[in-house]
Amino acid sequence: MIIDSHCHAGKGDGLTGPWDTNAPLAKYMVRAARAGIDRTVLFPAFHSDYAVANREVARIVASRRDRFYGFAFVNPVRDRGRVLSLVTEAVRRYGFLGIKVHRHDARITREVCDAAQHYSLPINYDVMGEVSVVELRAEAYPNLNCSIPHLGSFADDWSAQIAFIASLARHPNIHTDTSGVRRFGLLEDAIQRAGPHKILFGSDGPWLNPEVELAKVYALRLSSADQQRILSGNLLLLLSKVHPRSATSPAVDTELAPPLPSRGDPWRPLRPWDMFRWSSPR
Repeated sequence: MIIDSHCHAGKGDGLTGPWDTNAPLAKYMVRAARAGIDRTVLFPAFHSDYAVANREVARIVASRRDRFYGFAFVNPVRDRGRVLSLVTEAVRRYGFLGIKVHRHDARITREVCDAAQHYSLPINYDVMGEVSVVELRAEAYPNLNCSIPHLGSFADDWSAQIAFIASLARHPNIHTDTSGVRRFGLLEDAIQRAGPHKILFGSDGPWLNPEVELAKVYALRLSSADQQRILSGNLLLLLSKVHPRSATSPAVDTELAPPLPSRGDPWRPLRPWDMFRWSSPR
């Protein structure tokens, strides 16, 4: 079985780039079929209201439950105080199995991590090269599984990716996916240092071609067992831990996390002055 752990779907409402305009699946599905991809994890496109965006993805997932898994997108700042309710709706009503967070929206917060931990949900958190947070979250939430896509940087920031690989190897609850990784040698290094059990296949479709992204996994020339772990086994293990229980709500930390500017390209690297501007505590 082959599962794409990273694909967007539905319409955004920002109209500043493909990431917040539209993530149509028609061409993706044709390409995925040619590649032999059996199932796909869907996140919404960027949106100003993730309750709306998650609902749209839920309809897509419901139309093909044999084909799709859903993850709920949340904005740690804009959704402050309602993250748990968004996640609860996604898990109990839509059957979603994870949470998506992007540094382009805001830094991940305890509120998000507490909501994920409440249901034992994995988090897909794009750190945009800000890999230092990986250490903090891995140690603060040792039982919370988190996948950091693109080896920590879609923008091909090799220094961030090298630093991230060290964290990937050190923390058992940190994973990554193969989507958008252009420095193939770093992907090989990640497998050698952290192990194939820490890597998930992902495409970042529909904007990237899943056939091209899958070819990288085959090019690693792993054993059939290790290849299968990356193609589906590791993700299935993470999803098997999800627990959509009915329980009292966890305590919510509503401390505001400083956001990035609301407009711009989420695939560009954070610049040094971005790091300084947004990392200072209030």
